[in-house]
Parts: sequence; C-alpha cells; structure tokens
Amino acid sequence: MSKRRFPIPTRKTVPRREIPPLVTRRKLRRNKGALLSSIFLAILATAAISAPILAPYHPLAVAVDAQLLPPSSEHWAGTDLFGRDIFSRLLFGARVSLLVGVVAVVIASVPGLVLGLIAGYNGRWIDGLIMRVMDMMLAFPGILLALSIVALLGPGLPNAMIAVGIAGIPNYTRLVRGSVLVTKRKSFVRAARAVGCPSWRIVLRHILPDIFAPVLVLATLDLAWAILSASSLSFLGLGAQPPAPEWGAMLSEGRGYLRQAPWITAAPGLAIMLTVLSVNLLGDGLRDALDPQLRTRA
Repeated sequence: MSKRRFPIPTRKTVPRREIPPLVTRRKLRRNKGALLSSIFLAILATAAISAPILAPYHPLAVAVDAQLLPPSSEHWAGTDLFGRDIFSRLLFGARVSLLVGVVAVVIASVPGLVLGLIAGYNGRWIDGLIMRVMDMMLAFPGILLALSIVALLGPGLPNAMIAVGIAGIPNYTRLVRGSVLVTKRKSFVRAARAVGCPSWRIVLRHILPDIFAPVLVLATLDLAWAILSASSLSFLGLGAQPPAPEWGAMLSEGRGYLRQAPWITAAPGLAIMLTVLSVNLLGDGLRDALDPQLRTRA
C-alpha cells in the first residue's frame, strides 16, 4: 500500500497574493497615512545624510550683522540670535535627532529582547526576578526616569541616549515575555522539544521569528518617543549642549525671543512635530499590516 504524499507548501505553491511580505507591502500601500509618513521620513533621512551638501551655510557660522533676520530668499528659515542660519541648523539637527532616536531604540530593544526571552522561556525564579526589576523601573514615568539617569551620568548627548534607552527597556521586556509565554505553548515549539532541539535553537529558530512583528511595531512607535524625550532633555539643558545643532536645544535657545523672532522656535518645533507624527503613523500602519488577524482582509 503506497503512502499518500502531501506537498509541503513552498514559495512556488503558495499563491503570490498570500505571501506574507507581499501582503504586508500591499497593506502599507493602501494605508495613505503610513505611505505619506514613510515618504516624509525617507526624504528627511536623505536630507540629514546630505546635510553638508544641502546646507547653504555652516551650522555654527556666526554672523553678527545677520542677527534675528526673518525668513527670506537668502535665509529660508531666518537666523537666530547669533546670526546662524536656522535652515542649515535644522538639516544638521535632523542628523542628531534621528541618530539619538535610533541609538536609544537599540539600547532599549536589545536588552529588553534578551531579558524578555529569558524571562518568558525559562520562567520560575528568573522570570520573577526580571519582572520585579522591570516593575520597579515602570513605577517611574519614562521621562522622569530618563531625567534621573542623566542627573547621575551628567549632561551630554551620549548620556541622553543612554538614559532614554534605559527608560524604554521595561516596555520591550514585558512585550517579549508575554509573546514568548504564548508562543512556547504552540504545537511547533512542542514538536521541536519532542525531537530534542536545544533550548537556544528553539528560541532563535522558532520563537524569535514568531514574536518579531510586535517588537518591530513597538520599536517604530518607540522611535517617536525617543526623539521627543531626547529633545525634551536638550530643551532642559541635559542633552545636546550649545552650540550643537539639535532640535530641542534650538527650541531652548529661541524661547526668549518668541515675540521678537518666533521663527527661531517655529522651525525646530514644526520639525519635531512632523517627525514624531510621521513615525507614529508609520508605526500604526505597520501594526495593522503585520496583524495576522487582519492579513486575510488584504
């Protein structure tokens, strides 16, 4: 009696419209908010990388005879109290703000991912110890915890990155732990244990790919919070130090000239608002696109 063979689903046997990466891309295209946000962020990142080429002036160049000039064809966003071109400082400030956001997210996500995997997979006293530490950190508001860490480490941009990153670790740890607790009870993980796969292989090859989507969404949304928190620290004088071109520091420099020269604060404030809004819209679009319950509706 011949055994009946069932074909294993492959990229060739699965219909093209049902391939997960293509479904995700198609749903992102249909989400106009996420599409426009991704375009804006791509333009912003390109402008930040090309800042030395695109900036008409050096961001630190002082011109005593060009102080507090309003926006014009020569200075597109006006000048500040030292005669520095605000548009040039905005471009270079985008490099700093985006870099701070990305580094802070990496500092938060990598330890949070590792701790969440350990707590969720091993359980027992390790889980209790890790989660009690995370609960202690969550007892403080994120910005307050970041302020406390910067106060211990001292003001400066690197310390602000570390502070914002450490403040975000509990969110990743709790998310990853909860996802691991659900995933490790699924049939494919039990099958891997039954055939004798080591724990590290089960975590890396089976559990981690299954929980990657919610971590990616959280990292995208957390990027907006990191940029906003780093700008807040710089506004308070605990982040980037003058004369570094950073959006939060630029807001702080212009707060004394709100009536006389409102463009000093309007330009960096608008840049922060549009960037944070775009990142949040992109994160919402990714969450909808990566949700397996909504994937069948694409």
